[in-house]
Amino acid sequence: MKKIIYIDMDGVVSDFDKGRENSPLRYTSPYKGRPDRIPDIYKDLEPIEGAIRAVNKILNHSDFETFFLSTPPWDNPDGWKHKRLWIEKYFGKAARHKLILSSRKDLNIGDYLIDDSNHRGQGLFRGEWIHFGSDKFPNWKTVMDYLKIT
Repeated sequence: MKKIIYIDMDGVVSDFDKGRENSPLRYTSPYKGRPDRIPDIYKDLEPIEGAIRAVNKILNHSDFETFFLSTPPWDNPDGWKHKRLWIEKYFGKAARHKLILSSRKDLNIGDYLIDDSNHRGQGLFRGEWIHFGSDKFPNWKTVMDYLKIT
């Protein structure tokens, strides 16, 4: 039986922090302190170093069923669309119908959740939370080593 892996987007595969820092609107109202509201913020985010290669290996691994699990920006509906288009741009057909948008990640059933945040139920996830960016999992190499994917 395949193990189910959920992979967060922002801060795990897409570089939201860099997108925020590069936005000329980041310090203006109503976006100051709420960069998720910046128009088109999700549209052209750069990938996190090593993410595309690593996630493609996971997507194509016979032991895993893989999904992207991302929190949608409620006050920026275009962000929902841009997240979907971003996944298609970088992962193509392998990621078709593999995007789940939810603000409660603990409601999903699976074996692993690769996520950088603990603000949407990640700590309550019933499988194993791989805390991306933590001391134990600072990058994609450590995640892949842990999952024993070469």
